This record gives sequence, C-alpha cells and structure tokens, in this order.
Amino acid sequence: MGRRTDTKDPRRSRERALKILFQADVRGATPQETLQHLVDDDRARIMLDDDGDDEVDGFTRALVLGVGEHLEEIDRLIATYARRWQISRMPVVDRTVLRLATYELLYEVTPAPVAIDEAVELAKAMSTDDSGRYVNGVLESIRKDVTA
Repeated sequence: MGRRTDTKDPRRSRERALKILFQADVRGATPQETLQHLVDDDRARIMLDDDGDDEVDGFTRALVLGVGEHLEEIDRLIATYARRWQISRMPVVDRTVLRLATYELLYEVTPAPVAIDEAVELAKAMSTDDSGRYVNGVLESIRKDVTA
C-alpha cells in the first residue's frame, strides 16, 4: 500500500476534516453543505487553519463527503459500541472524531491501527485525555467487529 497522492499531510487533512464536520454538526448542516461553503468562501476557508494554509485537499474532501454519505450507518455502528452513551449526548468533538475514524475504518485504505491512533490523538488534542481513552475503546470494538 503506497502513500496517498491526494494529500501532502494526512494528519493535517484529518484535522481539517474534523473541523469541517464539527462545524456541520454544530450548525445543523450537512457535511456536504459545510464543505461547499468553505470552498466557495475564501474568508471561511482561511478560518480553517491558524497558519494561513487554507487548502482543502483531496483527502479532506474524501473524508468529509464520505462521512456525510455514510452518516446513518456510521452512527448506528458507533451507537452499538458507545456503552452508556447516546450519540446525541456525546461531546461534539468526541462524536465527530468517532465518525471520522469509523468512516476511515470502513471505507479508506488507512490501516486500522493508524486510523485509531490518529483519532485518539485528535481527541486528546481537541477534547480531553479521557476522550482519547474512550475513543480508543469504541474504535477498537468497531475494528474487531469490522474485521470479524
């Protein structure tokens, strides 16, 4: 399996996708609508990154559009393994990280350990250390289910 050709930095692409999906969730918009808004509005896109690099690359697009397309299936799978948590009651960041990583586990060529590790790091960076552990547990359960 080779490197992705639609991104220079997969980690940054995931972070951008997380921000776009977070915005969509908070605003009650679809991921597709939110992505289109960012592509169409230079000012909105600039707010996506602190360093002024406002590129929405192919991997970011694939992640955002993929989560949007498969959202119901992804949420059903997360709900199955999110013990004692309803998806609607989860912190938005945690819910978004889980959706992003579940999409990667199901539909991308990313190795499962990489997708899970990246999700845990995003959760710890954007939420709490407890969120990192929780995200890891849910995603490991999903990984086992998907590979079974």
